[in-house]
Amino acid sequence: MKFKLLSIVLFFLSFTISGQTGFEFKSNKKKITLPFQFINNLIIIPIEVNGVTLNFMLDTGVEETILFSIDDTEEVSFSKVEKVKIRGFGTNNAFEAYKSENNNLKIKNFVDQNHTIYLVLDQEINISSQVGIPVNGIIGNKFFKDNLIKIDYTAKKIIIYNPNVNQLKEVTKNYSSFSIKLLQGKPYINANSFFTTDKPVLKSMLLIDTGNTDAFWFFKQKDKNIVIPNKYIDDYLGRGFSGDIFGKRGRIPSIAIGDFIFNNPIVAFPDSIATSDVEKIEGRLGSVGNEVMRRCTTIYDYAKGFIYLKKNSSYNDLFNFNMSGIEVQHQGLQWIPESFEDNPVVSNNLFDASGNKIANNLKYKFELKPVYIISNVRKDSPAALAGLKKEDTIIKINAINAYNFSLEKINDLLKSEEGKIIEFEISRNGQIFKFKIQLKNIL
Repeated sequence: MKFKLLSIVLFFLSFTISGQTGFEFKSNKKKITLPFQFINNLIIIPIEVNGVTLNFMLDTGVEETILFSIDDTEEVSFSKVEKVKIRGFGTNNAFEAYKSENNNLKIKNFVDQNHTIYLVLDQEINISSQVGIPVNGIIGNKFFKDNLIKIDYTAKKIIIYNPNVNQLKEVTKNYSSFSIKLLQGKPYINANSFFTTDKPVLKSMLLIDTGNTDAFWFFKQKDKNIVIPNKYIDDYLGRGFSGDIFGKRGRIPSIAIGDFIFNNPIVAFPDSIATSDVEKIEGRLGSVGNEVMRRCTTIYDYAKGFIYLKKNSSYNDLFNFNMSGIEVQHQGLQWIPESFEDNPVVSNNLFDASGNKIANNLKYKFELKPVYIISNVRKDSPAALAGLKKEDTIIKINAINAYNFSLEKINDLLKSEEGKIIEFEISRNGQIFKFKIQLKNIL
């Protein structure tokens, strides 16, 4: 993506909310339905920005709208731009961005004509490689704050209800309601957490974070009653705005949000060095991510301070994790020749000068296919013990060309079932190697 930055003012300031009107309905319709892609527990929606359609991750865990620099679409112009510093979860320092005001964002007839966007030009911050499709930015609070928003994970649809039409009672019928607290534009909910069977419940205020692919995160340094299970793994938890996040994963007995009980969930405990910013929110002990939220149809009502939940067909799914020990990411595209038969009716009846039938009339076309690499290998995992290494390029999985898989399908395979054997053919420093790993559930 090419950013055209106009009227640049160079100075630094903190990452704070700016005043703006927000999204509004530009029609008398009762609702707008928006299909979304749900990939690796992340919601991706299309939004038109200053006339150009881009892909955004819908993330209740962010306050501001952020756009990344990705060279895969046409030029987008921005005005009223000033240089700022922002930071988030991760191990690195704050990074530079540009703050742009007066932007026009449009989702069908749902429009914000004065939207503030933070433009991040750091190519190291790239969600697309973790999702496998182009993701141009992140949007959170500004999407939710003035409207009733329903997320149907089963149908993969978001419904935006017109606030000028009184339909709350009708829409939330048969849902359970829970109070949420909005702090710095983000929603928090109360939960009861059982870390061990012999200790009392820990009342926990958790951030509802649809940008978090895990079930739950807890910050050990925030409360002495947060107990890491005896069985755990040291793991890569993901990438925040300021760098990679590492920590521990383990199962705990249960976590309850009202009558919604989640048994034996896998909980992540990020290292304190990566979560220093959580100290700013008094009482927050962790997060509930999309591995939990996807099990319910959810309705957000930021204006009145409520979330409504209804169990869906995924509610009783087991909590699984990547048992291989490798993290795979998308690493660009490659041209692959694909053979095809040109006009098979004719080609089946072709003969040479001697009267011999020509077997076929194959031609080749070149198609762009994904390249996948191993971005991280967990210590002592099946992948590490087999010999797989970070930055290995994956050529084949179970004798099938890796480019025939989506990133989502690869991740599903890596957490499919204990004891499953997966064969990898990889390229490392120009040489081809083959490995076999056996998935092992150690939690």
